Amino acid sequence: MAMAAHEIETMIKEALPDAQVQIEDLRGDGDHYAAMVVSEAFRGKTRVIQHQMVYSALKGKMGDELHALALQTSVPE
Repeated sequence: MAMAAHEIETMIKEALPDAQVQIEDLRGDGDHYAAMVVSEAFRGKTRVIQHQMVYSALKGKMGDELHALALQTSVPE
């Protein structure tokens, strides 16, 4: 089962309302995406914690409906 890019973006923005989110479908199959997420909520947190915050926003869909997500996170400049 695949996910649409807009679903991923919506879920991330629900958890991180200030987030700037860019999603790219890497294979055109709805299963392999790259995401760039920029949020003030990441400030002072390790990269691991930042990624966990994004995965948490996906509410268990990672590994089920969403097979792969190449994730980049950062704070606003």
